[in-house]
Amino acid sequence: MSAEPQVIIVGGGPVGIALAIDLAQRHISSLVLERRREIGRIPKGQSLMQRSLEHFYFWHCVDELRAARVLPAGYPIGGITAYESLTGEYWYLPEGLGGIGQYFFQENERLPQYRTEEVLRARAAELPEITLSLGKVVTEIRQSNNAVGVTFVDTEDPTAIAQVQAPYLVGCDGGRSVVRESVGITRETRDFGTRMVLAVFSSTELHERLERFPERTTYRVLHPRHHGVWQFFGRVKLGETWFYHGPVPASTTTQDTETVRAAIEEAVGAPIALEFEHIGLWDLRIDVATSYRRGRVFIAGDACHTHPPYGGLGLNTGLDDIANLGWKLSANLSGWGGEELLESYSTERQPIFAETGRDLIGAWIDDDAAFFDRFDPQRDAEEFARAWMSRTGGEFAPPWYEPHYEGSPVIVGAPSESIGIHGEHIFKAQPGHHLAPATLSSGRDVYEELGNDLALLAFGIEEEELEPLILSAAKMGIPLRVILDSYEDERLRYGSPLLLVRPDHFVAWCGDEVPGFSASLLRAICGLPLLTNEG
Repeated sequence: MSAEPQVIIVGGGPVGIALAIDLAQRHISSLVLERRREIGRIPKGQSLMQRSLEHFYFWHCVDELRAARVLPAGYPIGGITAYESLTGEYWYLPEGLGGIGQYFFQENERLPQYRTEEVLRARAAELPEITLSLGKVVTEIRQSNNAVGVTFVDTEDPTAIAQVQAPYLVGCDGGRSVVRESVGITRETRDFGTRMVLAVFSSTELHERLERFPERTTYRVLHPRHHGVWQFFGRVKLGETWFYHGPVPASTTTQDTETVRAAIEEAVGAPIALEFEHIGLWDLRIDVATSYRRGRVFIAGDACHTHPPYGGLGLNTGLDDIANLGWKLSANLSGWGGEELLESYSTERQPIFAETGRDLIGAWIDDDAAFFDRFDPQRDAEEFARAWMSRTGGEFAPPWYEPHYEGSPVIVGAPSESIGIHGEHIFKAQPGHHLAPATLSSGRDVYEELGNDLALLAFGIEEEELEPLILSAAKMGIPLRVILDSYEDERLRYGSPLLLVRPDHFVAWCGDEVPGFSASLLRAICGLPLLTNEG
């Protein structure tokens, strides 16, 4: 990159690199400053939901991602929930993600985060708009009315100090975000007061012991003494390598291998032969930033929200953040996105995780603790068995988890003014909701026709009737992809023949006919000031 970048991205993990890719495909240049020189090998962030795979499809590396999985192709993705230990009498198969798969264009996937990062870095290397600078630490951030400047140093040579500026900066630098702290964005926290361990270990014996269950990728243990806090095993390499999350005494250190071994064996329900590859410690807490923006500085991913690795929501939520932000930055830098569009990033995304932390992750812990306060097999085995077998919750988000932006100022005609996670997956197109797939008369899916631009889906409507929208978009410099087809078969499920779909594949507006206020409609969606002389 010879000229100054249009966006500085601090943090080159999966969220930061994905943002750079998203911007580059819209011809926006970026400089990514990453502290690490090598990709870490801890197998976190393994579960990728259907929505995340849609992102990888549009980043043109979904096939590479699926090829990078460690587990055998077709190995069942899902979990087992057991009472007290993995050798205990009571267990069940939680609901998986399959029930919502029909509402997405891609199936979910599972692979270690380091493999995901490798795929993203390979894709980024193909795009000349991206400059990745490794071993760099940001020491200062400065804002003016027109730009953001940063000072950074090399981790191996503190005398190698450099400066750069750009119109915008995005902090994707994790839970201890320097960017967030530098610009004074505060966080709300719920601390459960529990020390947790992340252990990576090899054990063929554990694999053999789990042959009593159907084949699954994760195993969750709920023990009353832990008050709703999970003990959680996940497969990394089939039959060999595992990770484990679970509570440990507050005094535990990374050298206390016997303490960690005892915790693992408590959850297994028996001694097992194992060999540790990594031991790390973390605190059980939920943090969410009160805002995702301060002036020309934005934050995304763990810089915005951190939480226990429950529900497969961490990396997936971060990827959703940048899918929301990328097109908005591009629109602004390209001249067709206004200030309100930029502000809508925080308006839309912050409530999503605020509710996720409170109503999903925190509620999981509270509800599990309440269950064991109410039911006890030692007190009433029959009552406990009935209650236990009625449970369906597991390590994935429930079917009602349906993030939407109905109350966003850049969504038009939504049925409510709410923004949150409570909803229902349906095929009907609704403003503020994710677009479900549908087969076109050509045999291709509508997702195969969508691209990086705002899209107008017109079913059973002549192109001449669309001229007010098309001409208004051209006049305002808004790239508009028009998709024409008949209004029949699966397209009828949308419930409207006209849909405006945002570049992040959320419905911005739908209707039965081209509105007389086409220009005003487009201005609202793009966050541009309304003009009194436009129709």
